[in-house]
Amino acid sequence: MNSGNIHFKRKIYDSMLKWKQERNGETALLIQGARRIGKSTIAEEFARKEYKSYILIDFSKVSKEVNDLFNDVSDLNYILLRLQFIFQVELYERKSVIIFDEVQLQPLARQAIKHLVKDGRYDYIETGSLISVRSKSRNIIIPSEETKIDMYPMDFEEFRWALGDKATIPLLRKAFESKTALGDAVHRKLMRDIRLYMLVGGMPQAVSAYIKTNNFMAVDRVKRDIIALYEEDFIKIDNSGRAKAIYDAIPAQLSRNTSRYQVGKAVPDEKIDRVINIIKDMEDSMTTNIAFHTDDPNIGLALTKNQEYFKMYTSDTGLFVTLAFKDSDVTENVIYEKLLSDKLSTNLGYVYENLIAQMLKATGKNLFYHTIPYAEGKKYYEVDFIITDKHKISPIEVKSSGYKSHKSLDEFCTKYSDRIINKYVIYTKDYKREGGVEYIPVYMTLFL
Repeated sequence: MNSGNIHFKRKIYDSMLKWKQERNGETALLIQGARRIGKSTIAEEFARKEYKSYILIDFSKVSKEVNDLFNDVSDLNYILLRLQFIFQVELYERKSVIIFDEVQLQPLARQAIKHLVKDGRYDYIETGSLISVRSKSRNIIIPSEETKIDMYPMDFEEFRWALGDKATIPLLRKAFESKTALGDAVHRKLMRDIRLYMLVGGMPQAVSAYIKTNNFMAVDRVKRDIIALYEEDFIKIDNSGRAKAIYDAIPAQLSRNTSRYQVGKAVPDEKIDRVINIIKDMEDSMTTNIAFHTDDPNIGLALTKNQEYFKMYTSDTGLFVTLAFKDSDVTENVIYEKLLSDKLSTNLGYVYENLIAQMLKATGKNLFYHTIPYAEGKKYYEVDFIITDKHKISPIEVKSSGYKSHKSLDEFCTKYSDRIINKYVIYTKDYKREGGVEYIPVYMTLFL
């Protein structure tokens, strides 16, 4: 995938290939995800490599003439001829694809997918950010002829690929599967690698800026632009400004270490039940990852999720770091350097927690957590994440240090012993297994 002339390999390509081979034109492919994660780029790269010809219609800057073609889809021959003429591209039956980029901006084009797919001559790929796709689709018939794929920021492996490193992750996978420690020198290097990923993040433009300039301030500027773009989108879905305030407060909320997101602290005097729809929209926008409290943690986690009790993370930890230091005009290189070398005095627990949320989400997992009140009331034990594992569940406690006590994990495992298959502590030291608990270095999270 290309971002400012740098080619990035993305895992979603294989899923797209599978769609092309298995569906053979029976459905359109809808790639949905937050803005600026590389949806358009991957769609065009795929079209260029896998088809004889393609037309890319970018609805964010298309002419009125093209837009108007979708007002009446009774004559598909006319529409398809006009598109070939306007874009000066010849289409070949079953060998060409038409890309509807930012399809949420032209709902009628999305509605037309039903007829275009049935027509069967060409393949169709749509890209869109889900929040706008949903809000702009209220008055149209949503085509059932769509195969949907979620796209996320670059994961740790894709990030290493971007830096020219193909060897690290296979080595890690082998160590994880054989349950062996890597040794001090290798572990130190990998911790530095994962901190670099935390700082730069997985937004292709930010990664590109890092590779080109090797300067964190240049990377930070790119990330600030992306955050500004997201904030504009939040104003569109909620012009009261509450969604923007809720997003901006994510680092402060996590650093407080409370058992849930406190809406009233982000938006003074606001109550959670009044913003549930806004939270849903923010989750759908894929700019945030939300972990919901499971009231009775068991194999069907979604069945016991508490909509009003949640923690919110940014979908990209690189953006999280910039958001956390947003009060200064630009995040100084010195802050980045200190974070990279693990010398910044702030407790980085909540940055690691955001990273783990992102890494789990990238592997397709939904996020849940659980709290157990202390016997005497006020305080509580909290298990940061719970994942389903075969026919049982596995609790995860995140530690930002090599700290080995895990009282919350122990309490959880005592209370729900018959439901648990594996117990994980994700921390900053090398791999080890002790007392029935697997201690996993942060960078191995992608194998859970």
